[in-house]
Amino acid sequence: MLSNIGIPGLIIILVITLIIFGPKKLPEIGSAFGKTLSEFKRTANSIMSDEVTEEKTTKETPPKG
Repeated sequence: MLSNIGIPGLIIILVITLIIFGPKKLPEIGSAFGKTLSEFKRTANSIMSDEVTEEKTTKETPPKG
């Protein structure tokens, strides 16, 4: 979906964003977006590592019965 935008589309989006928010707000918005993205990645990696740990624990313990 986003792969069809291209360079002209990105330039138009950036210009519209600049008009709407102004040059003073853009660094704040970019910083907030970056922090949100890094927090999401950190949480996703944490969940994935928890699943791997759980799988190892399940494989190491013999079945009860």
